[in-house]
Amino acid sequence: MQPIPRSSGPPPKTSHVIDRRRVANPVQARTLLNAVGEQQRSGKRLVAFLGCLYYAALRPEEAVSLAKRNLSLPEKGWGELHLERAEPHAGKEWTNSGNNRDDRQLKQRARGETRTVPCPPELTELLHAHIKEFGTAPDGRLFRGERNAGEMPKGTIVRAWRRARIDVFSEEVAASSLARTPYDLRHAAVSTWLNGGIPPTAVAEWRGTRSRCC
Repeated sequence: MQPIPRSSGPPPKTSHVIDRRRVANPVQARTLLNAVGEQQRSGKRLVAFLGCLYYAALRPEEAVSLAKRNLSLPEKGWGELHLERAEPHAGKEWTNSGNNRDDRQLKQRARGETRTVPCPPELTELLHAHIKEFGTAPDGRLFRGERNAGEMPKGTIVRAWRRARIDVFSEEVAASSLARTPYDLRHAAVSTWLNGGIPPTAVAEWRGTRSRCC
């Protein structure tokens, strides 16, 4: 059964924080994910990662840190993602560890505080397929680069996304702000939830914000 609460009345309007010009519709978002998966070498490694942004509204730094222990998934259908930390990209010169990514608590939460997000059937399928094909890092991490087992390189993500937009969109649309960055998949997820009648309070909680607006 779909574990998503419904609100009564017409779908609420999305917050002014989200620029509608950047929000891909479901067909566009799925087409972009497919285009990434068709790219040679790293493409398939990125599909489930980007799927976490689109289907569960994770921030990129949250998806990067996702490990197998954070998954509560059936073979098929709805599951849950239990987020516990984030790894924003800062550059080696700005981190204490010397890695490109910092190890931090979830945004707007205290260290050690977690957040649970529903995992729809499409994302459940993507995550199972990813683990079956690529396994996990020694620490259980799901997403890692082809050559760097310790982290998912930001440059790899950005390049794959830019190429997918060029492959999928017309020249005019590719020059626009529509789905300009992978982060815009998160906005698309929020818009889909709100347009589907999900209460804004639930959307805010899943998205990881402390206010009613998203």
